Amino acid sequence: MGRPRQQVEPDPGPALLALYDEALPEVYGYLLSRCGKRALAEDLTAETFLAAVEAVRKESPPEMSVAWLVGVARHKLADHWRHAAREERGLRAVDGGQDGADDPWDERLDALLARQVLGALGPHHRAALTLRYLDGLTVPQVAAHLGRTLHATEALLVRARAAFRRAYDEHCTGEEGRDD
Repeated sequence: MGRPRQQVEPDPGPALLALYDEALPEVYGYLLSRCGKRALAEDLTAETFLAAVEAVRKESPPEMSVAWLVGVARHKLADHWRHAAREERGLRAVDGGQDGADDPWDERLDALLARQVLGALGPHHRAALTLRYLDGLTVPQVAAHLGRTLHATEALLVRARAAFRRAYDEHCTGEEGRDD
């Protein structure tokens, strides 16, 4: 009797290990730049590579690449933010922030201050702004990543931009003071 199953494809393990060496700095750097917390970036990087291991075990594995792994990392980060937002909603009521009518705010922002302000926002605002403006996703793509409707995502982005501006302006006013 013959073997019940022959290995048609070569073992993906060595290729995945080689990709790991190449992709680790990219994936970790991507996550760290978005979340700003080393421990969280390390955890999400590990989750990303565990997902890659699971993917290569499937019958029709995806073509592994650094870009694919960064996409997986983006999903892991969005999942983290969704979970954090659900936790936050469970602990306190969602604020009824006022939406701004116009969006003429085109000043250049100090990147370090912007990252600090972004990190201080709630996870749902941070997720929406990061996916939209740092990752350059369209609003429908942001909605898909966050598991929201298009209109809910548009409203979330309006509130998130307003919250970011308030926090940024408060930080600048408190830091620099007034020249009266």
